[in-house]
Parts: sequence; structure tokens; C-alpha cells
Amino acid sequence: MSKQEINVQLRKTLKEKPTGELQFGHSFTDHMFIMDYEGEKGWHDPRIVPYQPITLDPASIVFHYGQTVFEGLKAYVAKDGSVQLFRPEKNFARLNHSNDRMVIPHIDEVFALEALKKLIEIEKDWVPTDEGTSLYIRPFIVATEAYLGVNPSNEYKFMIILSPVGAYYKEGMNPVKIAVENNYVRAVKGGTGEAKTAGNYASSLMAQEIVSKDGFAQVLWLDGVEKKYIEEVGSMNVFFKINGEVITPALNGSILPGITRDSVLEMLHHWEVPVTERRISMAEIAEAHENGTLEEVFGTGTAAVISPVGQLTWEGKDYIVNNGETGPIAKKLFDTLTGIQYGRIEDPFNWIVKID
Repeated sequence: MSKQEINVQLRKTLKEKPTGELQFGHSFTDHMFIMDYEGEKGWHDPRIVPYQPITLDPASIVFHYGQTVFEGLKAYVAKDGSVQLFRPEKNFARLNHSNDRMVIPHIDEVFALEALKKLIEIEKDWVPTDEGTSLYIRPFIVATEAYLGVNPSNEYKFMIILSPVGAYYKEGMNPVKIAVENNYVRAVKGGTGEAKTAGNYASSLMAQEIVSKDGFAQVLWLDGVEKKYIEEVGSMNVFFKINGEVITPALNGSILPGITRDSVLEMLHHWEVPVTERRISMAEIAEAHENGTLEEVFGTGTAAVISPVGQLTWEGKDYIVNNGETGPIAKKLFDTLTGIQYGRIEDPFNWIVKID
């Protein structure tokens, strides 16, 4: 597949680029990447075309049975003016992991990265340069076969679209308020929680809608069986610093294996900060808060990078973390990660991929 030639069709009239403060996920670049799949032909016809609506049959399987997966990563303008990606091979590997769970044929990860690089080379003027901005990258696959049977599709589209973005949360690096969810369930082991698929996010919307009215930025999900063990926040993995040790829920089949999560674990090990992946209950967090050993809480994810949590609300009680301020570990992680991503500091982990 890596030998396939990418057909490029350039837009004749370029869009006007957004000005002022960038909202997350509202503006899209001039071009996008598309590739098709049919059972006998496999993945074929890779092309870069002007950004445009796509036409699908009303009976396409994605509309009826939700057979779809997606990824999220970013491109950054580095200190030297070059454009670079952060661990993109991990995103395409995770996309194939999601493909396995959703019975979607694998993509060629090397070719997908080549296609992404070519797309960004064409759209490099869309990568914003203001502090804290980046070009958000959304690769995704949808099932396109017109068939109303509950079976995996025999046809798919793999697409990549790009969006210049600012901060994911309006709070930026200021601590956010998180509500612990007791009523609704996002995922259970054996389900699709560890796949990045649309249905996981659709099932989270009701709880998010309820708590957002009270000023909460996100929902913290508990396990779907006992509703006592912490899993993840809606768009982030979550970490707790208790009595000098950083703890994050262990991957258990219902938690998304975050790439920023993995990067944070590597950095903490590199700094020789005590860090553990294990099962942790909300009751343990409440107890640590009561006895004064809960030092920091923060989320990790591509969109927000590091998001400090200043308040957890559980069963009607507010737990204020670190006086509602950003903790030293969260700040050091944010400064280091973004420093590597924007080329301001050395990358000792070999995470950066340059766009030629």
C-alpha cells in the first residue's frame, strides 16, 4: 500500500483563514485526505481533494449501526519555524486497535503517516503560530456499504481533516471543575470503552449535558459494574497525586489507552517520580482529601494536553484540590510536554516527527 500514489486535486479558490481567538473544532482547512475500501480491492484510490461534503447512501451502515472509529492528534509550529507532529505513529497504531474491536480492516500505518505529512505540507499555512495554538488532526473511518443488516460493512472511507485550534477548555491551564458520575455508565470491560469509536462519546452526552449546567467542565466516569472505581474523564485520562505518589487507573479494557497518558507515564518514570497504574476508588480519593494527602488531580489528553482539576464533586460534596490551584507536577508536565511539542526544549524521548 505504501507504494500507492496519492492523487492531489488542489482547490482553485482558497478559504479565508480564521482571525482572532480560535475556537476548538469550528474551522477547517482547504483540503482533506480520502481513501476507499472495498472487500476485493482493499484500500485504494488515496487522494487529497478540496474540503467538501461527502455523499453517502442513506442505508450506509455507519448511520444505523455506528461502525466507525477516529483519532485525534496535532501539528505544531516549532520554535525554528518548522512544522512537527507528536508521536503520530502511536495514533495510527491505536486507530488499528480500534479497527480490530469494530471489525474494520486495518490501514497501513506507514502509508497513513505519509498521507498525513503530504496533506500538512499542502496546508502548512493553516498551522497557527500564536501561543498555545495548533493544527488539530482528525483521521477517521466510516462504514459506507448500503445494507440494513447487522454485519460488518464491506466498504469504508478513511479520511483525514484538519482544523486550526486554540485551547480545548476555556479555562486553559486554570484548574477545571469535574463532576463524578454516579447514575450513567460509559463503558464496561468487554465493551468498546478501549476503542476510540463514536458510540462511546454519544453515550456520555447526557451526563455531560446535565453537569455542564452547573459549571462543570467534564464528567469523571466510574466503573460500570460497581460504580466505585475511577476510570477516566470524558475526553481525558486522569491522574492523582497522593502523598507524593502519582496514581492513574490501570488500563482494564474499558479505559482508552491515551497517548498523552503514556507520555506522562514515561516522563514521570524518567524524572524518578513514584508512579503507579492500579485500580483506585472514589472512596480512596475522598479519604485522601479528608486526611490531607490528596495533593493534585489532573487530566491528560491530546486536546487539552494537561488539565489541572481544582474541584471534584461526588455525591453532593465538593472536594477542593490544592486550594483550587495548579499543582507543581501538573505544571511541570504541561511545560515539558508543550515545550517538546513546540520545539522549545530538547526531546529526549524521540517523540517528534518533522514535516519535510
